[in-house]
Amino acid sequence: MAEAAPPRRVALAILGRRRRRSAYARDLLRTAPEMDALGPRGRALASRLVLGATSASGEIDRRVASHIKRPSHVEPRVADAFRVSAFEVLYLDTPRSVAVSQGVELVRRVQPRAAGMANAVLRRLAEQDRPEMDAARDRVRAHDASVRDLAATSGLPDWIVERAIASVGIDATCDMCLCQLDPAPVYVAPNLAICDPERTHDLLGEAGLDPLPTPLPTSFSLGSPAGLAGSGLVEGVDVVVCDLGSQVSALIATPAPGSTMLEVGAGRATKTILLESGAYSLGGPAELVCLDSAAYKVRIARERVSHGWADHVHEVVLDATTLSDVTAGEKALPEGLRGPFDTVLVDAPCSGTGTMRRHPEIPWSLTEASLDPSDPASLPALQLRILEASSAKVASGGELVYATCSVLTCEDEDVVASFLASDAGRDFSRGDVLAVPGLAGASESTRAFVRERLSSDGDFRSCPEPGGCDGHFCCRLVRS
Repeated sequence: MAEAAPPRRVALAILGRRRRRSAYARDLLRTAPEMDALGPRGRALASRLVLGATSASGEIDRRVASHIKRPSHVEPRVADAFRVSAFEVLYLDTPRSVAVSQGVELVRRVQPRAAGMANAVLRRLAEQDRPEMDAARDRVRAHDASVRDLAATSGLPDWIVERAIASVGIDATCDMCLCQLDPAPVYVAPNLAICDPERTHDLLGEAGLDPLPTPLPTSFSLGSPAGLAGSGLVEGVDVVVCDLGSQVSALIATPAPGSTMLEVGAGRATKTILLESGAYSLGGPAELVCLDSAAYKVRIARERVSHGWADHVHEVVLDATTLSDVTAGEKALPEGLRGPFDTVLVDAPCSGTGTMRRHPEIPWSLTEASLDPSDPASLPALQLRILEASSAKVASGGELVYATCSVLTCEDEDVVASFLASDAGRDFSRGDVLAVPGLAGASESTRAFVRERLSSDGDFRSCPEPGGCDGHFCCRLVRS
């Protein structure tokens, strides 16, 4: 009797840990001691199984349940083993006989009495469901797919697929669904306070990461990213890891040297470092005030910007919706937030539907109700409140940049339209994203990359694509 291979056993252990702790799969993969005992190929397989089984969990559960008489009676540990095994049977290129036999042994490991049921269920998945999935994937590749084809191929809920089609069209949705369960490309950009692009390229090469050029001037994709975490380059903030689409948003928002900027939703300061690096490449740093409502993120941001930018960046813990609270007055705001700014970037909290292949918990935790603009507690309602409040800090003739990592119009174009129709937005109009300092003098390849992803309104919009960037939205607004 063959035993389940170590990568599958490790994947099962991590998936069970995730369920019990309600933790993030990627965080557990980074810290799991079992991963250290695996070789590079074993770690890659374990990661693929954990991330894929998490991302496609709803689709997998539905298909497994269709072959079990009483699915509600399946123990949680057995359900974890089914998710790992069914993902491999349905989505990976492992020979089906191997995937089935290994899946049976994985179930046997947690519940010996369930091995017979596992054998029957996994064989049905291999013989009946997998051919259906392959045919659906072929139709998606041909861009001639139904919502069910797209959901089966990607493991996404039907309603997310439907909203994606309504937002970005069938072609972009097909591309998004084709790459949803594939490992996402890894992009890095240098922290120009520490080293220039040439030195960064050398450091990446010395670490065995195989740096490759991208359309953006100071960005690299990594052909062999597995060693990035152990290289020390991220920990030392020599480089920041950031998707290509998000780097474009930073280019659009790049402040002029010496100007003042407010970054709303600064998080862990990844964009902060990109913004300062962008200003530095134009002639010198800008003066940034960066705020976030989460104190722990601000603490992380403060440590990261200490690597070269501490004299030019001031971090603040604040709820951005209070920025325009006229009843409290300017004196109620922290000192650094009093007065206007030349540029305000709103990096809004969003659904993350443009980054689902990097964040596998999103698809089956997101709800339709959270995207209903009529609900004051929804994301679009919050985004509009933040945008309206932040606009009060834009100087006359200044710029307001709105960015998300969502592919859904309800969080992007619709929020911008609602803002422009509001009292807060009456002095604003769209500006040309290609005319900003970060792009005006850029190479033709950089400008072409952005130009090809401009919407009919002139906003930057990227969508997840095989081997390419994630989904990001960025709109530039100018105050008259």
